Amino acid sequence: QVQLVESGGDLVQPGGSLRLSCAASGFRFSDYAMSWHRQAPGKERELVATITSPSGSSANYPDSVKGRFAISRDNAKSTLYLHMNSLKPEDTAVYYCNGKRGTHYTDYGALRPASGPWGQGTQVTVSS
Repeated sequence: QVQLVESGGDLVQPGGSLRLSCAASGFRFSDYAMSWHRQAPGKERELVATITSPSGSSANYPDSVKGRFAISRDNAKSTLYLHMNSLKPEDTAVYYCNGKRGTHYTDYGALRPASGPWGQGTQVTVSS
């Protein structure tokens, strides 16, 4: 059974840092390109980072987080990370991970389908 369990979310002040984790099981983690997404209240879910497989040699970010967020992976632990720095109030959201078999992530054919609920995720709140 495929499982993706996010953790590490917290309440943090603007300018602060957090590291999110995504523990994966039920599939061969190193064969999957991985991603982080977020969804703020009343907004659509958005992609915030992707990383290639197996080595994670390439990562991509939208302009909204580029230079502040860094995605990484530990294949030995089947765990995906999101390092977030210089956090802003607009980063407040529930954060989720996802995966797609192959070297590069795409929503099409991903473990969690684009439509439908993705579970609880981990809440990040940036506020003073």
